[in-house]
Amino acid sequence: MEDACDFGPFSRTELIALDALELQRIADDLAVNLPDADLEHRVDPNWALYKVRGKVFMLMTDLPGRRVVILKANPDQAVALREQYADITPGYHMNKKHWITVEGGGTVDETLLKQLVADSYQLVAGNPLGDRFVRP
Repeated sequence: MEDACDFGPFSRTELIALDALELQRIADDLAVNLPDADLEHRVDPNWALYKVRGKVFMLMTDLPGRRVVILKANPDQAVALREQYADITPGYHMNKKHWITVEGGGTVDETLLKQLVADSYQLVAGNPLGDRFVRP
């Protein structure tokens, strides 16, 4: 199986940054439409868990003063992403090696966010559709 986290070159020629609401809306729209994906709300209404086959691949919450999306990531890619993007930090309340937190505000655009969501899903689910899975 090839690496699910192939970002190619990290540089972006034209960045259209997402604000926090757009970030969560785009991530949610993609995640709920992935095969076998389920959305679950926890006791605290500010936490949304996105699962595939019972395993979490994405979380969304509102932290004090900011809205975030938390995603699983290949450990090597997670380090590189955190070094390159100011709005990508270690996973909030998660294993810092395997999870990242993404915030809106300036360094993350829609293309990168969709790639991160798809890669998180694939890391957790494998590739259930084989070659038929189309990257967003």
